[in-house]
Amino acid sequence: MDMSVEFDVKMTTGKMYDYMIRHTFTSFAGIVGELLGIVLVIGFFAYGQWPYLVAGIVCVFYQPVALYRRAAIQVRNNKVFAGPLHYRLDESGITVTSGEDSDSMGWDRMYRAVSTSRSVIVYTNRVNACIFPKEDMGDKKDTAIAIISAHMDPKQVNIR
Repeated sequence: MDMSVEFDVKMTTGKMYDYMIRHTFTSFAGIVGELLGIVLVIGFFAYGQWPYLVAGIVCVFYQPVALYRRAAIQVRNNKVFAGPLHYRLDESGITVTSGEDSDSMGWDRMYRAVSTSRSVIVYTNRVNACIFPKEDMGDKKDTAIAIISAHMDPKQVNIR
């Protein structure tokens, strides 16, 4: 049985930010940065030292604000995101088309697949990914997840 699904994604700052937040706060550096901020805020309450509070607030809030700004810049400056990205998922892999350009990647090149409340993310390596916002997939979401799950090692797939 040939199973395939096609859909268009219009990348926005919010969709990119969702990916960046998930990517950052599941990394060692992202987790350590947030924990450090929390410890500093607790230090303020324990010792009453204002520098702890200021440093803690900077640690906790800087990263999300900076990520939102980076997401906005990336979406605005990357001409690939000017129009919709057309995705096709089938037995051979993922094909993305932007304007006249098209690129295909086989399932054997996929690193892992995860989800957030807003997106399904298929990493092609440790940093780069195909972002499939659930709102753009619409009623094709379940088919897309089934194709991803059928073609990737179950240990690489963590989609809820």
